[in-house]
Amino acid sequence: MWIVGADAFGTAFSHLDAGPWFKPFAAQFEHVAWSGFHFYDLIFPLFVFMIGVSITYSLGRIALRDGRGAELRRVFRRALIMYLLGLFYYGGLSTPLAEIRWLGVLQRLALCYFFTSILFIYFRPKVLVAVFACLLIGYWALLTFVPVPGWGAGDFSEGHNLTNWIDQHFLAGKRWDGDHDPEGILSTLPAIASCLLGLFGGLVLKDSRTSERSKTGILFCSGIALIVVGYFWGFQFPVIKRLWTSSYVSVAGGWSAVLLGAFYYVIDVLGVRAWATPFVWLGTNALTLYVLSHIMNFWNVSERIFGGPIEAFLNRRWIGSGEVLLALASVACCMAIGRFFYVRRIFLRL
Repeated sequence: MWIVGADAFGTAFSHLDAGPWFKPFAAQFEHVAWSGFHFYDLIFPLFVFMIGVSITYSLGRIALRDGRGAELRRVFRRALIMYLLGLFYYGGLSTPLAEIRWLGVLQRLALCYFFTSILFIYFRPKVLVAVFACLLIGYWALLTFVPVPGWGAGDFSEGHNLTNWIDQHFLAGKRWDGDHDPEGILSTLPAIASCLLGLFGGLVLKDSRTSERSKTGILFCSGIALIVVGYFWGFQFPVIKRLWTSSYVSVAGGWSAVLLGAFYYVIDVLGVRAWATPFVWLGTNALTLYVLSHIMNFWNVSERIFGGPIEAFLNRRWIGSGEVLLALASVACCMAIGRFFYVRRIFLRL
């Protein structure tokens, strides 16, 4: 929801004339410039985290029914199609070969899904915990101690760090930030760690020996611990989304675990579910709606319906309120399409 429609709130809130007290709230709907953490910086790693959760459910069933070979075929097929969809999303064949964005959002999701799935198929949870620790500590060590030509070691500013340097010299095609990319080569390693965190959360939820309330407590406590560790780690290794730093993995993963625990407690433990129905519409065709949002701009659709006189009237009453209406309409448009698919039992999956 946040990616395909509600991201319009970022622009709308920034233009809303609601007094200085509102600005810190509005800033949460924008990415930080470099170092730091806003709500909007949580959405992408939360998606990676939830892929990890889903792996424990989808692959486990396949292994019991069809064996490891079927698991591997499914993983390869899903990852490949998701990667190709990423190329299509960023222009497809309309883009010259030299301008293709080989690594982007969907490509990162595909790589995280692929490597986390392979690890899940072949290794026990204790080994996965060790891999997770090695990814975060190893990434920290690389960026802290390996000198970058012209800048030295331990410089985490934009363009001066090892992650950006590797993209500058080895990442072909279009790079999102000029000569480097926030979804570049080296930062894929800690992104896999984010997916592993989700996998650990999924294992907690699937553990039949643990009560539902205990599962909620484990997710909450582990999430808070990760947030604390991440912010303390951030004093030396800053929380930077565009580098996907180890401290960022910890903070974002902590919030993801807390949110998973909260939603699990409300929906599964308390059984309060009716309010979540619109999100089921979106979740059952999440990838379809994501790609569709790039082909059909939901903001443009809402502007055609609610723009003009209504927006102008609202803006006279409260500057920027017309944009908030359009942002709400964007989300409504997205949900309406999701409901259309859901009611007709149309589910486009990999």
